[in-house]
Amino acid sequence: MTQSIVVQVGQCGNQVGCRFWDLALREHAHVNQMGIYDEALSSFFRNVDQRGADSTGGKINTLKARAVLVDMEEGVLGEILQGPLRSLFSGTQLISDVSGSGNNWAVGYHTYGLAYREQIVDQVRKAAEHCDCLQCFFLIHSMGGGTGSGLGTFVLKLLEDEFPEVCRIVTSVYPTAEDDVITSPYNSVLAMKELTEHADCVLPVDNQSLVDIVGKIQHMSNTGKPSCTIKKDCTIISGRGGVVKVEKPFDAMNNIVANLLLNITSSARFEGSLNMDLNEIAMNLVPFPRLHYLLPSLTPLYTLADVNIPTRRLDQMFSDAFSKEHQLIRADPKHNLYLACALMLRGNVQLSDLRRNIERLKPTLPFVPWNQEGWKTSLCSVPPVCHSHSLLALANNTCVKSTFFELRERFLKLYRRKAHLHHYLAVDGMELAGFSEALSSISALIEEYTHLESPLMPSAPRLTIAT
Repeated sequence: MTQSIVVQVGQCGNQVGCRFWDLALREHAHVNQMGIYDEALSSFFRNVDQRGADSTGGKINTLKARAVLVDMEEGVLGEILQGPLRSLFSGTQLISDVSGSGNNWAVGYHTYGLAYREQIVDQVRKAAEHCDCLQCFFLIHSMGGGTGSGLGTFVLKLLEDEFPEVCRIVTSVYPTAEDDVITSPYNSVLAMKELTEHADCVLPVDNQSLVDIVGKIQHMSNTGKPSCTIKKDCTIISGRGGVVKVEKPFDAMNNIVANLLLNITSSARFEGSLNMDLNEIAMNLVPFPRLHYLLPSLTPLYTLADVNIPTRRLDQMFSDAFSKEHQLIRADPKHNLYLACALMLRGNVQLSDLRRNIERLKPTLPFVPWNQEGWKTSLCSVPPVCHSHSLLALANNTCVKSTFFELRERFLKLYRRKAHLHHYLAVDGMELAGFSEALSSISALIEEYTHLESPLMPSAPRLTIAT
């Protein structure tokens, strides 16, 4: 059995991470009712005895998350140490400062990166030493603020430097165009350069998509129609049933991202007839190293309460996974090109159902001509709590370039006027060239996606040999 380590950076990264740990505990408790420390738990949790030593079998003593938590403000980490999840983490796993990064990528990357480099490396190494077979790092951060974007991408490069052979999967929460952090376009584009260069896979999540999904579920809950009544605490935005009893603002949105992580890690945590190795995600979905941004979509979003209404047909679930309403980023994949696609199913689903639905959907999904069979599939036997089955689709699709194009335009609105640049250039280590390099990087990325959509050049006439 392999193990993975979660690295949470910044306020958003830690809030999402804690929702993941809470919901993961709920899932394992639902399946493992005997309280035995098994291989499923060992993938993301250590079992520690009273002396602080690892216990490899038998009853659960004290579970410790395989995680490192980093934030340059004390608020969120302080809440964790005093909250219901506090026993999951020892004080050394939490690395914090008091003043924050002031929504400035340069402060997070250059100032705090250099100041906390050794401490972060030390904690990651200690977490790795407790793993028998370290397979993957999951980095969770946001793009709009200073710590998540700056220190988050600094940590990403650290992971590549220290553990070059270990897969790095990054969940990045992108700000909306109406974000209240005026410098978020700078922070996001500067972070994008690092993500493109140092991540194996990036799962971009758009804040606006999360808002839309929460709104849709809440609207369904308030319609009052019997046929639309949603089963209590059985939506993708609900965190009930876990250790944490009080839901806070943004928990609904954070629960969606946590469910993304629950589903992508399900094959590593539970048995299945066709489990997917985490390394296989990058191996199968990333044909070109820089084009590793995977569009996630989740279904179902909720379970209906009326048992007389037939559960959503399996075929409908597959169709939903390719609809805009279930995507975690606003884009239009069906009018762009798929480079590859993964379908990660949970629950009682047969391989024949999976194959049949792929064949049914193929004609509607435009794939690049050189990878028409670019599908990767997995079946995990354990469904999410409250659901009979679920599906996570990860699509490597050229449609993400529209998100990057909008981000670049917002960056240029500030950059053309040199607005707020002095805040960044006042930071030791930050130079103006860093902005132009980040701009060149995102422009090149957009161009690479655009080039793949260009009509194929007509094949050159064959040479004939004179006889």
